[in-house]
Amino acid sequence: MNTVMDLLQATFGPLVFLFTVSNLAAMGLQVRMPEVVVALRNKKALALIFVWGWVLGPALGYLITRVLPLEQPYVVVVLLASLAPCAPFLQQMVGKARGDMAFAGALIPLVAVGTVVLMPLMAPLLIKGVTISTSSLAKPLLLTILLPLVIGAAIRHSADTAATRMFPAVKGFALVTTLLTIVWCLVIYGRGMLNTAGEFALLSMTLFMVGMGFVTYRFGFGMKQSQRSVMALGMGTRNVAAVLAAALAIPNAHPNIVVMTVMWTLWSVVLAAIGAQIFARQAGGAAQEAAA
Repeated sequence: MNTVMDLLQATFGPLVFLFTVSNLAAMGLQVRMPEVVVALRNKKALALIFVWGWVLGPALGYLITRVLPLEQPYVVVVLLASLAPCAPFLQQMVGKARGDMAFAGALIPLVAVGTVVLMPLMAPLLIKGVTISTSSLAKPLLLTILLPLVIGAAIRHSADTAATRMFPAVKGFALVTTLLTIVWCLVIYGRGMLNTAGEFALLSMTLFMVGMGFVTYRFGFGMKQSQRSVMALGMGTRNVAAVLAAALAIPNAHPNIVVMTVMWTLWSVVLAAIGAQIFARQAGGAAQEAAA
């Protein structure tokens, strides 16, 4: 049994690397540069993305960590996650929500770049009691988040047909590595996950994701319903690949940091699916009002 556990622990790091790179490469292959250019010209949308992502998000995360009696490893995850909007599965959820797919395609690379730039700068200021250097956070984010995203987007831009053919295989590989990462964590950290569920960690994730989703959807400042649903799903979910990459860059990181990060992945899928169903019903109502 010890031999099996040793093998799982030895392969966990490389598996997380493959999970992160494959998911971001799949995101990159869905990026269409004309949509990004249109978004860059929309100053109001850019301002909202910045304010929701790196002002409201960290503020809400900090508030939650002050109100709930969380242990330090869970505080670290909440604060890191508050700096990393937009889950890799955003576009799938946007489709279920009947949201604006073009806006979602533009949001993904914008928030990914924002995360890579701002997380290393803000995390050392936001998280107290843990040694986090800007350079130690920036390197894994650049290599495992930004680089595969840029490569995927470049392939989509320069060879659209090839990108379309590649996407199912890359997405399938990303799904496999995601499932394996979850299995590895269940085996290695399963007991820790059960303990975490009873220590306000799950409540903190729920409050953060529901709070971000509600505020960004309710206060859209003139955005269409189909765009507000995209913003709510993007800001309500988190780029857990970036959080995990940052967490593993912390020297002598507590195992519960990884445990909660993986739990966040699973729980965000559940909450995003529920939110997508709600937004889909809202989209149907908006369509009926427009037709009338």
